[in-house]
Amino acid sequence: MWAARHYYYCLLLSLARDVYELSLQMEQAARDRARTEQSLSQEPLGYSVADEETEWLQSFLLLLFRSLKKHPPLLLDTVKNFCDLLNPLDQLGIYKSNPGIIGLGGLVSSIAGIVVVAYPQMKLRVR
Repeated sequence: MWAARHYYYCLLLSLARDVYELSLQMEQAARDRARTEQSLSQEPLGYSVADEETEWLQSFLLLLFRSLKKHPPLLLDTVKNFCDLLNPLDQLGIYKSNPGIIGLGGLVSSIAGIVVVAYPQMKLRVR
C-alpha cells in the first residue's frame, strides 16, 4: 500500500510535468500561428455565441493535436504515464477497474517504454 501510494504520487508529478511541457508547446504553437495569421489578417463576418464557444473548443483541440504531433516524445511520455496511473489507482481503491483494462494499460505503457529504449530520440527532454 505504501509503495503504491508513492508510485501514484510520482506518476502525478510526472503527469504534471507533461502538462507543463504541453502548455509550453501549445503556447509556442499559438504564437507561431498568430504570426502567420497576422500576415493574412482576415476578418470573419458574423458569429453567434454558439459559434464562438465551439470555435474556442475546436481551436484548443487543434492546437493540442498540432503540439503533440510536433513533439512525439511528449505524446509518448504522457500516454505512458497515463497508462501507468491505472494500476496504483486500482490498488489504492481510488478508481476500481477491470483487470483487463489494467493489463491493457500495462501493455501500452510497456510498448511505449520499449519505443523509448529502441529510439533514444523519443526520450522526453525537459527544458
